[in-house]
Amino acid sequence: MKPRPLKTLDRVLSKAGLGSRTEARSWIGTGRVRVNGKVIQTPDHWVDLARDRVTLDGKPIVQSKKLYLLLYKPKGYITTYKDPEGRPTVYDLIQDVEPWVFPVGRLDQDTSGLLILTNDAQFAERITNPDYKVPKTYLVKTSTRLADEHLDQLRNGISLSDGPAAPAQVQRLRDSGDKTFFEITIREGRNRQVRRMVEALGSKVLKLVRVAIGPLEIERLEIGKHRPLTLAEVRELTQLAFGPRRAT
Repeated sequence: MKPRPLKTLDRVLSKAGLGSRTEARSWIGTGRVRVNGKVIQTPDHWVDLARDRVTLDGKPIVQSKKLYLLLYKPKGYITTYKDPEGRPTVYDLIQDVEPWVFPVGRLDQDTSGLLILTNDAQFAERITNPDYKVPKTYLVKTSTRLADEHLDQLRNGISLSDGPAAPAQVQRLRDSGDKTFFEITIREGRNRQVRRMVEALGSKVLKLVRVAIGPLEIERLEIGKHRPLTLAEVRELTQLAFGPRRAT
């Protein structure tokens, strides 16, 4: 017997494209949400999507159409919905977008480049899951000049505090004074991974730009701007992310 599609109430609202889970919990707490006509104020209340009727302010919850966006995130923006410190977020750049979307993975505040946003949770999980090894490519500027031996360490899999990094594809672009510019492609998604890999070499990252996610590249997309993915791009990414798990 196929299991029922159970989800917590806050997730039902968020995945319907209405807002973040934080917003959903607020709506639930203030009594704006009903399940089968009864006010529910517990965000973790389980809902059977095949049977239960959920409403917000009396209006039935309808699953939003799947949306896939590509954003060129500028440096200085963070990838959360709201920031207690008042820093700008990527949502400031997509105020014209409906329904609700969320970032697929993260770029730290000092990193610029490509970021996918979507309301398709399964798609997002596959893109970010290291088991499926979707490649992400970065341009890096370092604080010191790196020798060939340093780049070979990245290619061979350098040791980090949370375990060895998988071997990366690395290409030296140029050296300028005491700085090195190189391109690196990784298939993992650890926190600040590229920065930590460079720090393990005894250097630091001065500039970091994500220029590709799988087949997606910046091309003519302007910094701070976004565009919808084409059907072909969604299909290609889906085939890449939903293919067989790749051996490590």
